[in-house]
Amino acid sequence: MNDFEWTSPTQFVFGHSAEEKVGPWASKQGLRKAIVIYGQGHVIRSGLLERICSSLDTAGIARVELGGVRPNPEIEKVREGIELAKAEGVDLVVPVGGGSTIDTGKAIAAGSLYDGDAWDFFRRPDPVTPTAALPIAAVPTLPAAGSESSDSVVIQNDQTRTKSSFHGDFVRPRVAFMNPELTLSLPAWQTFSGITDMCAHIFERFFSATKDVPVSDGIALSLLRSIRSEANKLLANPADYDARASIMWASTLAHNGICAIGRSEDWASHGLEHELSAAKPTVTHGAGLAVIFPAWMRYVRKQNPARFALLGREVFGLAPTGDADADALAAIDQVQLFFTSLGMPRYLDEFGFTREDVDGLVESVAKTKGRRFGDFQKITPEDARAIYLSAFAPQD
Repeated sequence: MNDFEWTSPTQFVFGHSAEEKVGPWASKQGLRKAIVIYGQGHVIRSGLLERICSSLDTAGIARVELGGVRPNPEIEKVREGIELAKAEGVDLVVPVGGGSTIDTGKAIAAGSLYDGDAWDFFRRPDPVTPTAALPIAAVPTLPAAGSESSDSVVIQNDQTRTKSSFHGDFVRPRVAFMNPELTLSLPAWQTFSGITDMCAHIFERFFSATKDVPVSDGIALSLLRSIRSEANKLLANPADYDARASIMWASTLAHNGICAIGRSEDWASHGLEHELSAAKPTVTHGAGLAVIFPAWMRYVRKQNPARFALLGREVFGLAPTGDADADALAAIDQVQLFFTSLGMPRYLDEFGFTREDVDGLVESVAKTKGRRFGDFQKITPEDARAIYLSAFAPQD
């Protein structure tokens, strides 16, 4: 086990009507004015925004609003929010929605305490490293990214067609108000692409170059078993509140760092997928990972086939055959079968990519991630090209 430092300062308010407690919490903290950030209309139509604003109003917390955050959030919306937050003198950021909205809120919270352009945090090479942010009270509505308690922010720049991130405990939300009822109206695509995303967050920690971390392994494998079980319940009954609640909490634990304690992390697959959604912002992150992660797994499996076999035994109940590589491949097949059973895509072709796009993807990922990235196995531009090409449907 590696030496480690780990902080998880987020308070969780979980359960029915949790969103109605935002105002009292802010008042208790001595905060005065919030910027409420949301997406493209669902929070208005559902009445959620009204409930949150009413909670703030009743508690005497002034507010301004910023709507229109899109999936794969873009830097221009961050800039707009920073300008508004500075002009209004807000001291609290309240993002309401999925990971895109929460990441936008995090970037605004950090950028509001910075004199330069917020893209400085994300530019490559030579990013500026922020060190502080306004307090954040997140109201997640989509279990997927785990951004409600993570230390990471991912933002896209359409002008340069790049997608990048920064990290720091200072952008972990102070509190997350989590009501599983808010997820009951989610379309199946969003529900299950979110489940794919949370599995990927666990895989990025489980497939590590660090050896012998049985406690963290046990947490990761238990979460994956629970996610698989609860996902199958939602396939049968999308209105199952308890399954929704379990998935919502699993999403948080998948990305708050607890699965990584005592070991290094990989993140090569996320780096490869980010180039897909940077090139085509309509690509849902979890759906892109459903294609990229199994392709990465097959490419790197010989680095440690026993690791994949362990996943197969503990999560999918596969019996060992005595052939390490065959056991690894069988486990990877089960991962991909699980993703496709949720309605996720199998090939890059399904997003409209062609093999002619691969050189551009490789050039971009080398610029963003460097010419050697990952931990389980270092990925070079040549490796990235091979992984991308293997993710297309076989040619006749």
